[in-house]
Amino acid sequence: MGLMDMDTTLGWSFGFEFDGVVIKQIQELTGLKEETDVIDMKHNTNDGKYVNRKLPGRPKAGEITITRGLTDDKAFDDWMKKSQFGDMAGARKGGSVIIYDYTGAEVKRYKLANAWPKSLEIGTLKAGDTSVLTEKLVVTHEGCEPG
Repeated sequence: MGLMDMDTTLGWSFGFEFDGVVIKQIQELTGLKEETDVIDMKHNTNDGKYVNRKLPGRPKAGEITITRGLTDDKAFDDWMKKSQFGDMAGARKGGSVIIYDYTGAEVKRYKLANAWPKSLEIGTLKAGDTSVLTEKLVVTHEGCEPG
């Protein structure tokens, strides 16, 4: 069941897919955006007036940060090792950020082109702390588009 014409969705139900594996146990995902460079075109019109026009340039690539609770799942580790050891053919993956509605049905998907992991960070280890230990994966990509 999709959203009605004027309904909006909540940001609490989402997942990340790469290499055909959907990871839903994500606490936070930041940095998902599409952006285009701006080109300033300065010129004079036929009647001599100075004009400064803004034109769209090249699309900008981006980075997303995925935070999840630390588990024994090795998907992030294995993917990170490929980029660390220079296996970029194996590291570059098509990926997607998937937004779900309250019933668990897919509402929208943002496709990432040639995504690969840039860094993997484990949360702070502190003796006696009772908070959830997390891992943050920073993924760089060459383009993001709704799909």
